[in-house]
Amino acid sequence: MSDMSSTTEIPYADGKILKHTASGVGVITFNNPDKRNAMSLEMWEGFGEALTALRDDAAVRVVILRGGGGKAFVSGADISQFEKTRHNAAASEEYAKRSAAQRALLADYPKPTIACIQGFCLGGGMQVAMLADIRIASHGSQFGIPAAKLGIAYGYDGLRHLVSLVGPSWARLLMYTGMRIDASEALRIGLVERVLPEDQLWGETMAIAETISQNAPLAIKAAKLTIAQVLKDESARDMDAIRAVGTACMDSVDFREGRQAFMEKRKPQFQGQ
Repeated sequence: MSDMSSTTEIPYADGKILKHTASGVGVITFNNPDKRNAMSLEMWEGFGEALTALRDDAAVRVVILRGGGGKAFVSGADISQFEKTRHNAAASEEYAKRSAAQRALLADYPKPTIACIQGFCLGGGMQVAMLADIRIASHGSQFGIPAAKLGIAYGYDGLRHLVSLVGPSWARLLMYTGMRIDASEALRIGLVERVLPEDQLWGETMAIAETISQNAPLAIKAAKLTIAQVLKDESARDMDAIRAVGTACMDSVDFREGRQAFMEKRKPQFQGQ
């Protein structure tokens, strides 16, 4: 997948995470192709820095996550680090703490996120993909969580997302067996939203991202926030936040612009306010 913009790639984590922006779209590339983009702690930390930079860039309306090298999105955690970082419960807890901030940042990200998946999406890569709002994959992609083959507990958040996407029975089958499924099976069970030929994957992902970036940011924020609350237990839902974002939309300059553009049969120009 070639870089589709003329803007410079900004490197993080010694170039193993890359970031660029093009026409309202931010792109983060996991760039460790020799290890099929396996995530080290340094990469998690660089990923967090790139996410933060795009979050704080007012020109960016939507963020795409993708893997470099064409063989993998993220093939999991870098297991070569495990003897040092995850050899027992205490070490594993410390490891989880060090990557928890970045996972939380993606889970509560204020802008829409799209995982563009080509090749292997396994273990920790599935966690990243499931934390994104939308998953678009190429035909040759493979998905799985091999935690049971490694003796690892996958954790509450990862399984909560898996169950919310594919339901408890498929979550059990995937977790108990550690099996890999192909893109068509992933599509059928609801793990991904679209599957495309490899040569169309990037163009279609960018087209969706650009469509999102041209819509009203406050309305998208309202949808994102409300859907996240729907997935919570009733007792934990923040109904006030839903009402507040609804009010903000209805009182916004963008809502007025949307109405006027509709009446004037022209394309609206949204400001996000």
